[in-house]
Amino acid sequence: MYALGIDFGTNSVRAVVIDLSSGEEIARAVEGYPSGIEGVIIEEKNPHLARQNPADYHASLKKAGKRVISEASDNPRFSPEKIKGIGVDTTGSTPLPVDDKLVPLSFHKEFRANPNAMAWLWKDHTSAAEAEEITELARKHRPHYLGKIGGVYSSEWFFSKILHLARVDRKVFEAADSFLELADYIPAVLTGKKNARQVKRSICAAGHKALYSKEWGGLPDEEFLEMLSPHFKGLRSKLYQEAYPAGEPEGILSAEWAKEWGIPPGIPVSVGAFDAHMGAVGAGIKPQTLVKIIGTSTCDMMIFPKDESLPDIPGLCGIVPDSIVPGYIGLEAGQSAVGDIFNWFVKNLVPGKYFIAAQNKGVSIHDYLSHLASSLKPGETGLLALDWHNGNRTILVDQRLSGLLVGLTLNSKAEEIYRSLIEATAFGARVIVERLEEYGIKVKNIIATGGIPYKNPLLMQLYADILGRSIYLSRAAQTCALGAAIFGAVAGGYFQNVEEAIRKLCKLREETYYPNPENTEIYNILYSLYVPLHNMFGLGGEKLYPVMKKLLKLKEGSHG
Repeated sequence: MYALGIDFGTNSVRAVVIDLSSGEEIARAVEGYPSGIEGVIIEEKNPHLARQNPADYHASLKKAGKRVISEASDNPRFSPEKIKGIGVDTTGSTPLPVDDKLVPLSFHKEFRANPNAMAWLWKDHTSAAEAEEITELARKHRPHYLGKIGGVYSSEWFFSKILHLARVDRKVFEAADSFLELADYIPAVLTGKKNARQVKRSICAAGHKALYSKEWGGLPDEEFLEMLSPHFKGLRSKLYQEAYPAGEPEGILSAEWAKEWGIPPGIPVSVGAFDAHMGAVGAGIKPQTLVKIIGTSTCDMMIFPKDESLPDIPGLCGIVPDSIVPGYIGLEAGQSAVGDIFNWFVKNLVPGKYFIAAQNKGVSIHDYLSHLASSLKPGETGLLALDWHNGNRTILVDQRLSGLLVGLTLNSKAEEIYRSLIEATAFGARVIVERLEEYGIKVKNIIATGGIPYKNPLLMQLYADILGRSIYLSRAAQTCALGAAIFGAVAGGYFQNVEEAIRKLCKLREETYYPNPENTEIYNILYSLYVPLHNMFGLGGEKLYPVMKKLLKLKEGSHG
């Protein structure tokens, strides 16, 4: 038997067919979004804007579904009738304004070219001011709202984006019958829903991005929303009363989509969730296991038993029951930029001679820089960086922070800077681990997945050395799509629960990164310098006088 997993990423949609007896991926199809720049609609005058055309979702989903079923059909064991369920993950928070028939407003002629009527992509930061207002209002009037999201509401999240829309484009805001997360919209489309009130909303999206909790009756109360804006009067009734975990059936595949893909109608479709959360499941998450999904940014995911006491953890993006694995509390942290930092450096600051040398060797510029940087010893560069080039997601939760590089001299080389940027992201990862353990969340194992771990051995070794822990790799490279397929199989009744599916389908690679004790010793010293920088610029109050002098001592080989 098989399951279909559909993964809506930032630039493309990926569909996979998974063999439910082994976890083997027997077919894969990827379709990019045609609009904007690699699927993202931007504005030169506003670098914080990032939208997507919902028409791209439909077009790419049709193509990916057709292609993956066609490829799977080349396998003699496969037939479309053997598909037990369909699961969907997406980026988030990516809210979309829709009309009373569940049609995106951008499909209307009136709004077709209006970015405000499109999907507000997760990395849209136009609502930074609104996020601060939500945080301050909650601190004064509903402090318990902030306890489950680390104390600060983000510009990446649902209500800050809706509030910004209400202020900058009343016409679109008032034309919307409701607002759906992309993770809710796609399962609704596949099951033929025609009204937002019919849609089962994701507990993952609601809890981590929309201040939803059963402790206070679901979404923020009407009075709080109206305090935010008079335009929000009646908004709560336009949204939803209850949210559901992935694995719960959204409905069954409609005849229209079944015909489009060439598979039988009536296949169960799971309630959706965000990519990182389903990716954690695809990697094999369990209690005391941290799953690091490392790509352009990172998401750090853990689960904690619901029947054990868990305090609120300052700086954590979300503490939400049932958001990752039903029956457990889902914990989310992360870094706003990792791979994006390395790409920024390569595109803007690396001298041309490095590109020529990489081309002559027949390798990518990242591989070439990593090769050069791997010959350097810990502390040899004399450099130390802060990894906040796109703000800080955890533990400071502050989008108004920026990157920093300390220790430059006239002899600093590109590979030295490149290594220091990798080290900075590893130090940021260590801050997260230490915050989890500070509040009683034991991190016994670390599993890495995402786009970077399988192609950058230097980064993985530096992470192991700086964290002082072994790091395992998920066997499945496409863990988000695998996780989506698992939830589809649960919705279809093939597995009794997610834990059973994880035990059967989620494996690790033999390749493991072990910390080098000598390197870890030096990185402990460097981390003791990173923390004052982190606290000074993130919190204020540290004395920074010794940092440059200690960096020079490390560069010269002295550990004293």
